[in-house]
Amino acid sequence: MERGMNNGQSLWHSQSPKTPTTMLDRALSSRRPHSDADLSASGESGTDESKTKRPHIYLLASNFLSRIGHQWWPCLILALLFLVLLFLISVAFHSHSFVCISRFDPAARIGFFGLDGLESDFGALGVPWCRSKHGKEVEWTSKDLLKGLEEFVPIYETRPIKNNMYGMGFDHSFGLWFMARWLKPDLMIESGAFKGHSTWVLRQAMPDTPMISLTPRHPEKYLRKGPAYVDGNCTYFAGKDFVDFGSVDWKNVLRKHGITDLSRVIVFFDDHQNELKRLKQALKAGFRHLIFEDNYDTGTGDHYSLRQICDQSYIRGGGHSCFKDSDEARMRSKRKKFWEKAVDTEELCGPGETWWGVKGEMRDDFNHTNTQISYNQHFQNSRYVESILDVYWELPPVAGPSLTHQSRYDPARATPPIVADGKHRLFQRIGLGRLDKSVFNGYTQMVYLEISKPGS
Repeated sequence: MERGMNNGQSLWHSQSPKTPTTMLDRALSSRRPHSDADLSASGESGTDESKTKRPHIYLLASNFLSRIGHQWWPCLILALLFLVLLFLISVAFHSHSFVCISRFDPAARIGFFGLDGLESDFGALGVPWCRSKHGKEVEWTSKDLLKGLEEFVPIYETRPIKNNMYGMGFDHSFGLWFMARWLKPDLMIESGAFKGHSTWVLRQAMPDTPMISLTPRHPEKYLRKGPAYVDGNCTYFAGKDFVDFGSVDWKNVLRKHGITDLSRVIVFFDDHQNELKRLKQALKAGFRHLIFEDNYDTGTGDHYSLRQICDQSYIRGGGHSCFKDSDEARMRSKRKKFWEKAVDTEELCGPGETWWGVKGEMRDDFNHTNTQISYNQHFQNSRYVESILDVYWELPPVAGPSLTHQSRYDPARATPPIVADGKHRLFQRIGLGRLDKSVFNGYTQMVYLEISKPGS
């Protein structure tokens, strides 16, 4: 067995985003200066008038400052510097309220110190994280992701489809390549291929592994109009031979490919179908390792996603308020000014203050069916997912928005990036700076799942 699949056990450990907090305790002590001893008057009969005459107030003040100046002037200077610093910080965090800025201007999002509009509200809006049965985590670490990024950038630069509009950008291309390469499956299945970019990515990860592609239109059709990719070691259920994932006779197909251990198969979904439906179909067929490309956030997207299903009040980061004067409503309104895909309360909430899914709808079939569901149904869906879920891991953005200049997804609703904002040298060293900024605008919370039957 390859790495990560010994003895049929998962290599994974479940990881949930954490927002560390620190506290700086400051102790301030001061020492009162000793007062000078009073000088006694001379016993001579002819006393100097200057020693007995009451001085003017300005002379008293002058003498006092003269006596203590050598001890207090440094403190006064530090106090002035501290006040100036407070003023600058105030300007930095409130300047957008009185300076005209472009709605999606990168400079406006970065703010004075590179903070405003970025991750400063991370955790306040919350990032719902599906709960697994046993608390497992993925085996790979942030160091593995960084190493993988450095290796993948030159591979990505050779892609045959340079302009993959409406398809995967760099973030998800890297995520798919990394996970396939780490899992080392005996068979790769994809549902939804479009022009073949995801097929190409999987092939770069596993050059000799057989593949099955289910897609309504064969990628070769796109070759007539421009760049596309057709794989020679792939079995296509496409065009007139298309079969939907849920209708495939998987026992027969897998037997023809010599597959007996379904834990050695990964299934990649990029077909914009109800992910709850796909989850049930995959479990029925016996598949364990699934990747969903478009794991849309609550209030967005054209299908019911795992992210939406796991957005529950009892989960950290889940549940929402439709109250227009709430802190969440004000925060959403503010962030809508910075991020195109951020949703405000009006967009989030439907009739009767339904906020789950998309305004209380379970969307499917490329947005052709929009079924209204109650919160109780939504709640039961999450309980079902928890009963079969062994691992849930969302792919982080590859880099912070101040580096990629992306303007779509709200980083407050995503896990911290692999390359954090401010790590410009690392961003350049890995090679990400060579890529066009447009390839970073397609992030939609790609997720990896490992599933098993309830109670297992």
